[in-house]
Amino acid sequence: MNAAILAVVVLLPILAGVLIPFIPFKSRLWMMIYIETAVLLVTALVFAALFGQPAKEFVLFRFAGNLTLSFKLDGLGTMFSGVVAFLWPLATLYSFEYMKHEGHEKYFFMFYTMTYGITLGIAFAEDIVTMYCFYEALSIVTLPLVIHTLTREAILAGRTYIYYMLGGAAFGFIGLVFVLLYGTTSNFIPGGVLDFEKIGNHTNMILFTYLLCFFGFSIKTAIWPFSSWLPKAGVAPTPVTALLHAVAVVKAGAFAAMRVTYYSFGADFLRGTWAQTVVMTAVIITIVYGCSRALKETHLKRRLAWSTVSNLSYVLFGVVLMSPLGLVGAMTHMVCHAFIKISAFFCAGAVIYKTGREYVHQINGFGYRMPKVFLVFTVAGLALMGVPGLSGFASKWNLVRAALDAGTGMAYLGIGALLISALLTAIYMLSIVVRAFFPGKDFDAASIADVEDPNWMMILPLTVFTVVTIFLGVCSGWLTSMLEQIGSLM
Repeated sequence: MNAAILAVVVLLPILAGVLIPFIPFKSRLWMMIYIETAVLLVTALVFAALFGQPAKEFVLFRFAGNLTLSFKLDGLGTMFSGVVAFLWPLATLYSFEYMKHEGHEKYFFMFYTMTYGITLGIAFAEDIVTMYCFYEALSIVTLPLVIHTLTREAILAGRTYIYYMLGGAAFGFIGLVFVLLYGTTSNFIPGGVLDFEKIGNHTNMILFTYLLCFFGFSIKTAIWPFSSWLPKAGVAPTPVTALLHAVAVVKAGAFAAMRVTYYSFGADFLRGTWAQTVVMTAVIITIVYGCSRALKETHLKRRLAWSTVSNLSYVLFGVVLMSPLGLVGAMTHMVCHAFIKISAFFCAGAVIYKTGREYVHQINGFGYRMPKVFLVFTVAGLALMGVPGLSGFASKWNLVRAALDAGTGMAYLGIGALLISALLTAIYMLSIVVRAFFPGKDFDAASIADVEDPNWMMILPLTVFTVVTIFLGVCSGWLTSMLEQIGSLM
């Protein structure tokens, strides 16, 4: 298959999104048909590329010398782009219903559709320069989505968001420059690209540069102490928060951390150094910190946001183990968490859309009035806890297996953090489920008589995500086997 298809799937949704405000649609229905058709077409082309596996790279633009904007499909890119391509059409369908009364729909869907292409640009990036360009474009194109409502709270959240993203960009750029200076190539190569003759006795400088690069890209994963932007971004419409927390932005951060650790600096170079200790300490703190904040949070979406902070560091924990098994664990949780968390956020969005209620204490008895939504939420909660038979158990098992294989004190400390997080996750997720289905003897059922499940445009995506969550748990061996082939290249 011609590698040019990779450029097509990146540029097509960007162009389709840009055109949305300028097309005089006869009705809202025609706009929905146009957007969903474009998204489905891109998804079809992505899966055609995944099955066709173009072997060569495609150079879109040449800056100077060896610096290019180029795309190439490898194992890690296949994993990330496959998840994104599967989720986006369903997320778009959900958004049509949710955004019906939010206003400025054309501009919302312009940026929402463009984000699809930019995220795929990160997935298909052949080198660190290309990834960096699309990574920063992602920050710019998602900012209007964060501030979409234009309330004071949204503007402040957007300001915090862009400050953090610009800071992360600066740190990431330093890493990019040092890879270009001390690497044999800017391309992503399994095992890393550092030229040790050039490094000489500057090892500590390179390790410090890795720290800057890792934290710069990981700001999008809300790693401690840069976590506060993610819950604040929850003021955006639910399709945006789900986009930020489950699909594009945070997963792009985790993906970039994988790239620079395993494909640029190299896990063999980093393993056992003080730099590994520093990043692993930050990751372990984030795991416990995120779920602790989720436990005390009463706002439904912000509770899920703090949960995301914790679970993203599960992925980073696998990354900083700096071993093939660690990468497998990181990729497994990245895939499984995407389906689990988008389910949970879309359930929260359905509650807010249908009732206007946003706090945990306001959902007493909702399980009887919105049984489909809260059945999905229950499955997502159990999967997030790591209950056997669901996808969350498979991903956590792979992480623990990798930590035991590493056999270091920090790895064992990380296992302890995962166990603490599992306990706290059970409390903050099941407390919502219990309120929904067991409101208490004094509960007045008449007070929620107007509450009901949303229509099929919201229920269909939730159903599909739930089926996939169960499938990835029951058939986890298939997923693990596929990801182990990627990990074996390290």
